[in-house]
Amino acid sequence: MFDLSALDLARIQFGFTISFHIVFPAITIGLASYLAVLEGLWLWKKNPVYQDLYHFWSKVFAVNFAMGVVSGIVMAYQFGTNWSYFSSFAGSVTGPLLTYEVLTAFFLEAGFLGVMLFGWHKVGPGLHFVATLMVALGTLVSATWILASNSWMHTPQGIEIIDGRVVPVDWLAVIFNPSFPYRLAHMTVAAYLATALFVGGAGAWHLLRGRDDPRIRTMFSMAMWMVLVVTPVQILIGDAHGLNTLEHQPAKIAAMEGHWENTPGEGVPLILFGWPDMAAEVTRYAIEIPHLSSLILTHSWNGQFPGLKDFPPEDRPPATVVFWTFRIMVGLGLLMLVLGTWSAWRRWRGRLYDRGLFLRFAVAMGPAGVIAILAGWYTTEIGRQPWIVHGLMRTADAVSNHSALALGTSLVIFIVVYFAVFGIGLRYMLSIVGQGPIVHDEPPAAPGEEPLHQRPARPLSAAPDIDPINATADPGKA
Repeated sequence: MFDLSALDLARIQFGFTISFHIVFPAITIGLASYLAVLEGLWLWKKNPVYQDLYHFWSKVFAVNFAMGVVSGIVMAYQFGTNWSYFSSFAGSVTGPLLTYEVLTAFFLEAGFLGVMLFGWHKVGPGLHFVATLMVALGTLVSATWILASNSWMHTPQGIEIIDGRVVPVDWLAVIFNPSFPYRLAHMTVAAYLATALFVGGAGAWHLLRGRDDPRIRTMFSMAMWMVLVVTPVQILIGDAHGLNTLEHQPAKIAAMEGHWENTPGEGVPLILFGWPDMAAEVTRYAIEIPHLSSLILTHSWNGQFPGLKDFPPEDRPPATVVFWTFRIMVGLGLLMLVLGTWSAWRRWRGRLYDRGLFLRFAVAMGPAGVIAILAGWYTTEIGRQPWIVHGLMRTADAVSNHSALALGTSLVIFIVVYFAVFGIGLRYMLSIVGQGPIVHDEPPAAPGEEPLHQRPARPLSAAPDIDPINATADPGKA
C-alpha cells in the first residue's frame, strides 16, 4: 500500500485510531467536572439556569462518553494484534496499569453514570450530586492510570529486564515515574481548556444568532472565565514539562526546537519557523530570535542543550513532523491566551455578549483545544521515536509479524467504519449543541416525588431524539 512497510502501516493505524479516541476522553473529563460545578451551583443558589444547563450538557456528555468507550475498546485490542512483541516485552507493566484503570475508574463511572443521567427525579439531590462527583472523579482516575502507563513508556523506571522481558520491582517507581506528574497535569488541564473552548464556542454561536438569554450568557461567561484563568496555568505547566523532557528525552527537545548543533558559549536562538531537513541535517528557511531557546529551556542567556547531531542518526526522532506539531500546539495556546485576555477586557467594558468580531473569534476557537491536544499528542509520541519504551525497546522490534497487505486492508476498514460511525455520532452531538439549552417551565420535583414527565428506561434516552441527518443547528428552525 503506497510502498509502506508493515511497521509504517501499523503506526499509521494506531495513530489514526488514537486520534479519534483521545478527543472523547478529553471532552468527557472536562464535561464531567463542568456538570459537577453546575449541579453544585444549582444546589447552592437554586437558580434554574444551572439546572437547565446541567440537563443540556449531560446529553452531550452521554453521547461523548459512549463514543469514548467504543473507540477505547479498539485501542486495547491493538496492543495484542499489531504490537504483540511490545505486549510480550512490557505487558507485565502496561497490563496491570490498564487493569487498575478498569477496576477503579471504569467501575466507578459505570456504577454512578446511570444515577447521574437518569436519577434526577429518582434519588435525592444530595445523592444525585454525589453520583455526578463520582463520575467526574472516575474520569480523572482513568486519566491517571492511562497516563501512568504512557509516561512509563517515556521515562521507564522501577523495573528489571529478565530473560528479555520487563519485570516490575517497584510499583511506586513505575507509576510515579519522572514524567508522570507533568503529563498528568498537562493533559488534565488541556482537557479542561478544550471543554471550555467547546462550551464557549457553542455559547458564542448562539449569541451570534440572536439567542441572548441567561442560560446562553451563563455558559459563555463560565467558559471565558475558565479560558482566562487556566490558559496561563497551562503555559506554566508546559514550561515545567519541557524542562523535564529536556532532562530525560533531550533528542525530542532538539527535534521540537529544530536545532542540529549548538556553539559552546553562545546562546541558542529560538527558531520560530523553518523546515528541518533530516537528510541534509539542517533546518532550512529558519526565522530565529537570538538566545530565546536558551532562556526558555535553561532559564539562562547562554544556556546550552544538545542538538540533533549529538545523537546517532538512528536515534533521532522525525524532526520535521515534531517541529511543526509542537508549533501548532504552542500557537493555539497563544491564541487561547488572546481569547481569555480579550474576554476580560470586554467583560470590564460590559460588552462580553455583544455581537461582533470577538464572538466570531470565540466560535472559531471552539475546536482549538481539541486540535491542540492532538498536536501535543503527536509531538509527544512521534518525538519518542524510534523507541516504543524509551531506551529499552525500539518500535521496529515491537510490531507483530503481519503482512503489509493485512495491515493495509484493516487500516482501510478502520477509516471507513470510523468516519461512518463517529461521523454520525459527532454530527448528532453537534446537533444537540445547536439546539441549545431548553427552558424547563416545570418546577423541580421534590426528592422522591415523580415528575410530570417520565423518562423512558432505555440507555440512549439520555440524549434527545434528533434526526442527525435532517436536524438543523438553527434553534429558530428546530
